[in-house]
Amino acid sequence: MNMYVSNLGFHVQEEDLKQLFGSFGEVTSAKVIKDRDTGRSRGFGFVEMSSTEQANKAMTSLHNKELEGRLMSVSVARERESRPRNNRW
Repeated sequence: MNMYVSNLGFHVQEEDLKQLFGSFGEVTSAKVIKDRDTGRSRGFGFVEMSSTEQANKAMTSLHNKELEGRLMSVSVARERESRPRNNRW
């Protein structure tokens, strides 16, 4: 199950998410989304877990949990919408 994690502190790294969610089960991937130009975190990311049951437990336990002084939000990630490519170049 893929989860959307938002309101992350700007110093939270992918390894931090793996450790945090890993206490609930196997994390297959963790990604913090970064600004293309600056490389700085955009304050959200995605965590994927192999088991839906473990992911649901992680969501319930970690939603509104404080991490680096911010209450993070955890929900089921929506499928990415297909958008037309920008062919200006």
